[in-house]
Amino acid sequence: MTTLTLVQGDLTRESADALVNAANSSLLGGGGVDGAIHRRGGPAILEECRRLRAGHLGKGLPTGQAVATTAGDLEARWVIHTVGPVYSDTEDRSGLLASCYRASLRVADELGARTVAFPAISTGVYRWPVDDAARIAVETVRGAATSVAEVRFVLFDDRAYAAFAARAG
Repeated sequence: MTTLTLVQGDLTRESADALVNAANSSLLGGGGVDGAIHRRGGPAILEECRRLRAGHLGKGLPTGQAVATTAGDLEARWVIHTVGPVYSDTEDRSGLLASCYRASLRVADELGARTVAFPAISTGVYRWPVDDAARIAVETVRGAATSVAEVRFVLFDDRAYAAFAARAG
């Protein structure tokens, strides 16, 4: 059984086997969580991302999928990069958001990770409503067949923490 833990704080300060990066499809850094992970993790993460882009991910990482790299200078062994969907009022993309969590846990299992720290994927510049994102994240992680012992949701602010706390109960 996977334990769910909630933490309010900075994902890049967490110690875990794997930290999940809410990446953009280029894998080359960006804003929000993605930029913070690349800045704090140092050049080794970007170097591995560039190798992935030069290889089988030449067109970038598709939304809902996940891939791992070193964690560089972070207090983790790996960074699992996943690309969340942009929220849409006219198209249901909740399956893609759930896929981010499932795919990240699948990669974590392949790596042998026992602890995985997630941000609230897609709730920043991708505008996913945090209450709905929390529902999808918690339901997906609880329903996942995984060997990961602890999933930690690391939430940036009071609002996100409250939304996840209401769902994780």
